[in-house]
Amino acid sequence: MPTPPALAVLGFGTMGQAIAAGLVEASGYPAERIRAATRHPVAGRARAEALGLDLSADVAAAARASEVVLLCVKPKELKGLLAALSEAGALDHRPLVVSIAAGATLGMLTSYVPDGTPLVRAMPNTPCAIRRGMTVLAPGPGVADVQLAQARALFEPLGRVMDLDEKHMDAVTGLSASGPAFQFVILEALAEGGVQCGLPRAVAVELAAQMTLGAAAMVLETGRHPAALKDEVTTPAGCTIAGLLALEDGRIRSVVARGIERATQVAAGLG
Repeated sequence: MPTPPALAVLGFGTMGQAIAAGLVEASGYPAERIRAATRHPVAGRARAEALGLDLSADVAAAARASEVVLLCVKPKELKGLLAALSEAGALDHRPLVVSIAAGATLGMLTSYVPDGTPLVRAMPNTPCAIRRGMTVLAPGPGVADVQLAQARALFEPLGRVMDLDEKHMDAVTGLSASGPAFQFVILEALAEGGVQCGLPRAVAVELAAQMTLGAAAMVLETGRHPAALKDEVTTPAGCTIAGLLALEDGRIRSVVARGIERATQVAAGLG
């Protein structure tokens, strides 16, 4: 097996730690090939040590020594980080740069890195932390197949990976990255309904969560449209159609869809 590229993980918060853990624990990526760096290394020290990673506050040194640089900082911190890296010459060797910052376009990234630097936008979501995530990649102009494969390899241990044109990335952020929060609200509401009908709360939460997991798996594994699967559960004059009509009275479809639309609009302004 070829030696994996030296990787710098810049930003070691929730997503930085999740990606590093997936690489080391799930894919066997050698810990000595990963350099993690953050301005506040104390917070992530225990996790880095558990993974066997080098963690420091010197982001420029980590980038300079790596073939792939993964940017895991918040959108508002990204420009400052890139400016500091460029000023220090830490990207002069033109490593593959992968950014997970919402709203940060390839055009913006290009303006902060040396000409010819290969760039990939990535949008993972928080279920990546338990390796049930969804990540979408948008490669920049001139990114070679081997470089895109390197980017995919960072996220494949964390769940599913898909490639899309950059024009879709804000919608991906609104649906896939913000979506878990919306799903948690729906799960909570489902459980509350069970509690209202007499179920113990812990039982209601477990039933709602496992039901949601199973329903999602049916869509992914069968490839069938959710509406077709819904119709199979909805027998004439039954309890399911009665519940569905009550949900439609509350305009559930419109409310959820508009939530995605609003999250997408805000994502477009984050960069």
